[in-house]
Amino acid sequence: MKINRNTGWALFLIACGGLILIGKLGFGLGHLMGYLFPLAMIGLGYIGIRNGSKFFGWAVLVIGLLALLGKFSGLFAILIAAGLIGYGFTLLKRSPNTN
Repeated sequence: MKINRNTGWALFLIACGGLILIGKLGFGLGHLMGYLFPLAMIGLGYIGIRNGSKFFGWAVLVIGLLALLGKFSGLFAILIAAGLIGYGFTLLKRSPNTN
């Protein structure tokens, strides 16, 4: 089988459909399904930009990016908390002893 752009797109669609089907059957891939729609919007926006529909392509791409940013908000909160803890430890190490 020769792999070209259409074959890659077909395999991507088959994989997405398979993930949806597995999710509907209850095999616990719900966390992956939450990322599928924003990623598909980003991909469709990129394709729209490449095909000349600049306004709608950028609109779909930005909406997909914002949705994906919302999905990663928990990760950002963890990173900010870790940064605050690390900064607090560095402040404790630099503070002069008051004994």
